[in-house]
Amino acid sequence: MVVSRPVLIESNFSTLICAPVYSVHHGLSTQVPVGVREGLKHDSSIHCDELVSLPKSALTNYVGTLSPEKMEVLNEALRIALDIPGSGS
Repeated sequence: MVVSRPVLIESNFSTLICAPVYSVHHGLSTQVPVGVREGLKHDSSIHCDELVSLPKSALTNYVGTLSPEKMEVLNEALRIALDIPGSGS
C-alpha cells in the first residue's frame, strides 16, 4: 500500500511520489501508525522516510483514506523526513 494525493493520481503525470505502508512500526517520528480506522485490514505504518516514485499503473487497488487529523500527523512526519521547517520555525 502507498499513500499519495488524489489530485496527482487524477493528473496526466505517469508517476507518483508515494509513502509506502508496512505492517511494522518502529516508533520513529517519520512513521505514522494507521489501521482499520483508515480502511486497512490490520495495524500498519506509513513510512515517510522511504518515499518512492511509482508508475500509476502499479497502483491498482484503493484501500482507504486518512482523516484530517491523521493527515496532519502525516504532514509532520513528512516535514521531519524531508527536513522541512514547520510553520512555527
